[in-house]
Amino acid sequence: MKVPPWIESLLSTAFFTICPRHRDTPRNECNMYCLDCLNDAFCFYCRSSRHKDHLVIQIRRSSYHDVVRVAEIQKILDISGVQTYVINSARVLFLNERPQPKTSGGSSTSSSKGVSHLCEICSRSLLDPFRFCSLGCKLVGIRKKGDTSFVISNKNNEEEVMIERREGITATRLASKEEIEEEELREGSPQEMYRASTPTTAHSNSRRRKGIPHRAPFGS
Repeated sequence: MKVPPWIESLLSTAFFTICPRHRDTPRNECNMYCLDCLNDAFCFYCRSSRHKDHLVIQIRRSSYHDVVRVAEIQKILDISGVQTYVINSARVLFLNERPQPKTSGGSSTSSSKGVSHLCEICSRSLLDPFRFCSLGCKLVGIRKKGDTSFVISNKNNEEEVMIERREGITATRLASKEEIEEEELREGSPQEMYRASTPTTAHSNSRRRKGIPHRAPFGS
């Protein structure tokens, strides 16, 4: 099996419609999809009440097109060969093929500019040497050529584990450094606050009163 049973349903689902069950509440756009139920998209509130323990992915939007974060989808799908993009500091990929702007002669801009990297299915220009512009085009490529797959292989798992380990080591180092700095700040702050907030006063010893004078005893 090169294609999981839920991928076609995911790619054909309409997202970002208003949830009929929560029309009058905020965050009621249907931007989530359950891989266990394989039904329509649903909103944030439906996830809490109907899909609490299910495998759910969140769909986002970029320029009116549906995208999904790489960190979220690569755990359940082999996305090798699909062009990724960094949007709002997060790496994402598009779900489906996007319409391409046409030149005055009627041809697409990618073909007129002689771009070196093109999607094998829709000929969209790509930033890097990938094969497909979206998950939808990779699905078409799997059906036409059969030389790739959506199923995560052991090799991909090993590579992902190595990447996670490297990222984990880096994150641990950064976290340790931040903890040290935070600890130093935590230890130093009360003293600095005390020094800054307490006015300098003379010690009580310097204002000690002299002893009470005693009269000499009267002579007999």
